Amino acid sequence: MIEDEILKLRFKLGGEDALRRMYEKYLDYLLSVAMAFLNDSHAAQDVVHDVFVSLAQSADTFRLSGNLKHYLATCVANRAKDRLRAAKRHREMPGPEPQSDPPENGIICTEEARRIYEALAQLPEEQREAIVLRVKAGMRFRRIAEIQNASYVAVQARYRRGIEKLRSILNGRL
Repeated sequence: MIEDEILKLRFKLGGEDALRRMYEKYLDYLLSVAMAFLNDSHAAQDVVHDVFVSLAQSADTFRLSGNLKHYLATCVANRAKDRLRAAKRHREMPGPEPQSDPPENGIICTEEARRIYEALAQLPEEQREAIVLRVKAGMRFRRIAEIQNASYVAVQARYRRGIEKLRSILNGRL
């Protein structure tokens, strides 16, 4: 997208408004990616804000030749996975129940969305990541394979098995 290329260039050159525009443009999208991993709206907001704080701090070293939307989604996915791993180490999973008060900035946690997020939380991490990056982030399997350091075929299998498990978990409730 041309706007994204201009935003990347303006951000690299120190334009503060470029970071603000990236945040405004992709906030809802990134929150939905984080929610798919964490199933907790407050934790999702924290992850997205952490990504933008890190991005702001690295403005002088920022180099991105690829897709801005996918880059941000990958950053959010990695932060969310880090948060889940840290919670697992401390034996307290973040947000076993989704928050009843969705954030004002666009996430609408309907009953269906809540069920989907709960079902996603039951999947193994690699399957959940493949599904979220494919469905929510719109990434191709080849890119997901790079992120997961796995083969194209393995990622497709993870995605397919994850979708089958989701269908089984949801069992016609949607």
